Order: sequence, then structure tokens, then C-alpha cells
Amino acid sequence: MQQKLFLISVFFSLLGVSKLHAQSESTSIFNFLSLPTSAHGMALGGRNFSMPDDDASLLFHNPALMSDASDRAINLGFMSYMQGCKAGNAAWTMASGERGTWGVGAQFVSYGSMKETTVEGVEMGDFSALDMALMGGYSYALTEYIAGGATGKFIYSHYGEFTSVALAVDLGLNYYDEANGFSLSAVAANLGGQVKTFADHREHLPVDLRLGFTKELVGAPLRFSVSMVDLTHWKAEDYYSSDGSISNGRIFTNHFILGVDILLSRQLTVSAGYNCRRAYELTAAGAAHGAGLSCGLNLNLKRLKVGVAYAKYHVSVPSFMVTAQFNL
Repeated sequence: MQQKLFLISVFFSLLGVSKLHAQSESTSIFNFLSLPTSAHGMALGGRNFSMPDDDASLLFHNPALMSDASDRAINLGFMSYMQGCKAGNAAWTMASGERGTWGVGAQFVSYGSMKETTVEGVEMGDFSALDMALMGGYSYALTEYIAGGATGKFIYSHYGEFTSVALAVDLGLNYYDEANGFSLSAVAANLGGQVKTFADHREHLPVDLRLGFTKELVGAPLRFSVSMVDLTHWKAEDYYSSDGSISNGRIFTNHFILGVDILLSRQLTVSAGYNCRRAYELTAAGAAHGAGLSCGLNLNLKRLKVGVAYAKYHVSVPSFMVTAQFNL
């Protein structure tokens, strides 16, 4: 009975997100939370939350999927972002009984040191900028096919003399039919608000309702994923093109991320993805080629998993990510 009540409460919490007041990412803060935290997820387009896998970093994507992670698994990730910026994360999972899994993790983006100037352009010195999130989550296998999970987040940003603190929660559901290689997920991410604001103005968190599925083909070494993100934000946004003109950038396809895995063997997987929104934004900003595309590979040994991925998040420089997991 308690399992059914838990499932119902999580389900209606997810549906309730669509009734929240919607805001665009351009008017929200803490958008670093949407950056990839695994090489596999980055290779599949940046955000994949329906892929059941033995991966502790699933804590960041969909807490319900932690039920597939190994007991006592530690996962580390590092990403080269824009010039002078570095991002990283760490996660740990631990089994709790036959159906439960606990997880803790941390995510950060360091923007390095920058010059502080007055409005007249007079240099006042240097300042640093940092985004960070600490989180803990729990996943429970409600039935043979359905798992639910929740992750609590402590979010902190520090830009020079300004700081902001927020509390948030992610809620996730996953249906996984292993025999048919089909997984379906729903996630409501970043539900919460600021505890401390940068100034007197309270800003929105990047609330994100996500739906997605993964299907492995029977008799073929292929696995496809379709992810739909940002489903509470349908208002059009403006983007500055490379020639200085303004283009409208909220079209239906911008909510989709497509990914494919080629299962070369039980140990080696090659992945590729296409992020429709990132392709649109980078093309509008002047990217000549490769906008929205990503790729990578994962090596799965007995107790060690290593992944590398490539994608483009900025016109001027590509991004690379390396992740490693060790099962103790």
C-alpha cells in the first residue's frame, strides 16, 4: 500500500509541474544544472534520462534510474566548457535493501578569474565566479517494471561579492521492460526557489519537465533514445544571429534531443546525438558546422567504466568530457 501511495504522489507531482508559472531559461538562474554530468549523456545529445544503466551519475539525470546503479559505485566526471571555464561532478550510490538505492553527488562550474571594472571601464581588480550544487537522492523499485525517485539539491552561486542560495528537488519515474528493451521516463527537475537572492529581486529556477524513451532493437546492436525537454516553456524567445539580427527561437523541434547507441560489444559502445535547440542557437550565433551534434564512446570493464564525449556548446570552442566509474 505504501509503495502505491508513493507512486501516486510522485506521478501527480510530475503532472503538477505543467501548472507552474512558466519562465524562459533566459530569465532564470542556475542554468548550469542543465549541463551534462556523464560522457554517455553528453554523447547522446546532452541530457538523457531514460537510459537504464549501471551509472551512479544517473542521480543528476533521473533519480528513478539510480535503482539500476551498482552498490558502492563512485563516479567522477570532468568537462571542458567555454574558454577558462571548467565543470565537474562526483556521485556515489549505495544499495538499501533489495529495492532501494541511496545516492549523493556534487556538481560545479568554475568560471575562473575575471576583471572587475566600473561603468567607466576603470579596473578595480579581479573576481572569481562559481556555481555549485550538492545533492542527495533515493530511488525505489516500486514494481518489477516501475521505479520512482527523488533528489534534494542545495544550490550555491558566487559571483564576486554577490551570492545566491536555493533549495530544489527533482522527481522521477521510470518504466523499464528489460525483456523488450524499452524504457520510458518522466522527470520534473529543479522544483524549488531561492533562499538567498543576489540582490532584492527574486529569480526563477530553471524548472524543467522532461519526457523520454529508449528502445533497443531486437536482433540488432542499436539502441535509440528520444528526449523531450523544457516542456513547461512554450513562449517564443529571441536570439541574436551572427549578423546582429534577431531571430525567434522557440519552435516545436527545439524541445527534442535524439540519440543512438551502437553496441559494438558488451564492453564497447559508440554513441551519437543531436540536440535540436543547441543546433538552432549555435547556427543563429554563426556556427558553420557541427551545431547540435555530439558523439562519444564508453568502455565497460569488469569493475571500471570509462567514457569520453565531444560536443559544441559555444561557437568559439568545442567541449570534451571524461567520466569514470569504479564499483567497489
